[in-house]
Amino acid sequence: MSSVTTQNEIEYPESDGKPMGETDLHRDWMFRLLEIFRQRYRDEQVYIASDLLVYYEEGTPSKFVVPDCFVVLDCKPGRRRTFQTWNEKRVPNVVFEVTSRGTSSIDIVDKPVIYERMGVQEYFLYDPTASYLEPPLQGYRMANGSLHQIAEANGRIRCETLGVELFLREDNLVIVDKETGVEQLTRADAEELAREQAERMQEQELEARLIAERRVQELEEKLRRLESGN
Repeated sequence: MSSVTTQNEIEYPESDGKPMGETDLHRDWMFRLLEIFRQRYRDEQVYIASDLLVYYEEGTPSKFVVPDCFVVLDCKPGRRRTFQTWNEKRVPNVVFEVTSRGTSSIDIVDKPVIYERMGVQEYFLYDPTASYLEPPLQGYRMANGSLHQIAEANGRIRCETLGVELFLREDNLVIVDKETGVEQLTRADAEELAREQAERMQEQELEARLIAERRVQELEEKLRRLESGN
């Protein structure tokens, strides 16, 4: 197991020795959340990570947590080996957990206690199988030192810290900007959407040109008939 060693020789391991995800679905959603927020905050001073060890007590390597995805605002982006809150002088603002059979009790019972202690502002849980959480999408917000469940509004849960709303569409998590209502996509999805829109525009332009050409031909034919007296 590799580790990070500080000047006083305290080792902060880079791995907890556990598998990253139980299933392909669990892992895919971890990466999707990571890529959605990387795209949203591209070129901004925001750090986003997935499955990275977060150490929250200096000098105590046993005090760590491994969020599926977390966002730190006003924090320099870039790769890290671990996230040490005392060095960063930041804690995750928002944490997302993709709940599975093996993580449901930890996500519901253990991690909220740690996130409260750290000062995480908002915490969201999503069960893509709808088997281990009821409801399968839940959100919690810090108030008076404790995380309290966020009430749904029209089937949506608002993340005030990031300015987005979360809801389910056929059991799939959807994240939209709360001001514009625009769905937040990964970079790959955004590029694919842009290609599709460009192709549709080209098709529409071609159709419009063909219609215009046919109209010109019809008018020319009508003019020829008038000139010939037919």
